[in-house]
Amino acid sequence: MRTLTASLLLCSMLPVSATALAAGQMKPGLWEMTMKSDAMTSMPKIPPEQMEQMRKMGINVPQFQDGGMVTKVCITKQMAEADQPPGVDEKETGCQTKNYQRSGSAYSVDIVCNGAQMKGEGKAKGSFSSNERFTSTYDFKGTMHGQPVNQHQETSGKWLAADCGDVKPMTGMMPKK
Repeated sequence: MRTLTASLLLCSMLPVSATALAAGQMKPGLWEMTMKSDAMTSMPKIPPEQMEQMRKMGINVPQFQDGGMVTKVCITKQMAEADQPPGVDEKETGCQTKNYQRSGSAYSVDIVCNGAQMKGEGKAKGSFSSNERFTSTYDFKGTMHGQPVNQHQETSGKWLAADCGDVKPMTGMMPKK
């Protein structure tokens, strides 16, 4: 389950990371993120009891619907107002962001991974149609758990509410100092 859990967390973390890289464009509050990825077709189905165990461990387990993964994310005021990309927990993921560029409502960033679990390079690009909606793409090529990965994903997000309810802000997603 550990490898499966790590894969699920990675798949759910990357679109959120790529999205949050458009710091300064997002309205704070509760967001719904929908990701479609070619990697999800090869992802094994997780039994309901394992999903429940992950929820009990505090993992925000995404829902799978219409061929995509849907999760809710809390964006704090500090995250929304930052004018720079958030720091990805390099110690935990082995990944770091580089070459962040923003022009108007569009952004791009390179993601370089050289950790024990993941090695390779990726690029995230996206744009906001307003401070309540965005679309982005992310492409990554490398290895994950020693297996070759060539992943493409598309993410869209929409703002739901100012109050995040019981959804906690993601740790490791605060702007770099």
